Amino acid sequence: MRKKQNKNDSTITWEELKKELNNTPEQNAAIQLEIELIEATIKARESANMTQRELAEKSGMKQSAIARIEKMKVSPSVDTLNHLLFQLGYRLKVVPLSEE
Repeated sequence: MRKKQNKNDSTITWEELKKELNNTPEQNAAIQLEIELIEATIKARESANMTQRELAEKSGMKQSAIARIEKMKVSPSVDTLNHLLFQLGYRLKVVPLSEE
């Protein structure tokens, strides 16, 4: 477990947290994939000059739900990401690891 420097210091670096979690390479890859998918969704929305509210109206979702996804407060399902990306003119695609 991590050691606090003092009673009021609860900060931890990302590297310390990764060591503490002791994730497998597959788990780390899943986390990285989710981050990249969310970042790509934000980039697609911004490239379309669309606000979260506009995407919400187009997708039938609440703006607050889109904000939580973009802030990575929640893990969106594949269906949700696919739905949002489709509204922006994109789709998810599976490619072999060798093509990364």
